[in-house]
Amino acid sequence: MSNPVGWFEIYADDIERAKGFYQAVFAVQLEKLNNPIDSSVEMWSFPSDYEHYGTSGALVKMEGFAAGANSTVVYFSCEDCAVEESRVESAGGKIRQAKTSLGEYGFCTLAVDTEGNLFGLHSQK
Repeated sequence: MSNPVGWFEIYADDIERAKGFYQAVFAVQLEKLNNPIDSSVEMWSFPSDYEHYGTSGALVKMEGFAAGANSTVVYFSCEDCAVEESRVESAGGKIRQAKTSLGEYGFCTLAVDTEGNLFGLHSQK
């Protein structure tokens, strides 16, 4: 197993609020995904480039799956996590741990999105 994570989902109670938060923090546009199995499930995909390292995922709104009640942390790769960190609070989120050195492993920030989900930012700068 070379890269164990192949996809991620971040559950949202208010999908428009969550979409606005992630688009503001990462300065990207999320793309609507059609769910061929269940049309009541709403999904918005993060941009992806299959030619480079990493994986993509989506924001998800699904009946019976509440946001903010899990123990999995998704880390987003950044050039300098301080840049995205600086956008978190103005987008409606909270900083749990400001940019911190991980020594030879770079730096990370821990933040909470508008739905109560903990997520990480990671960079080498």
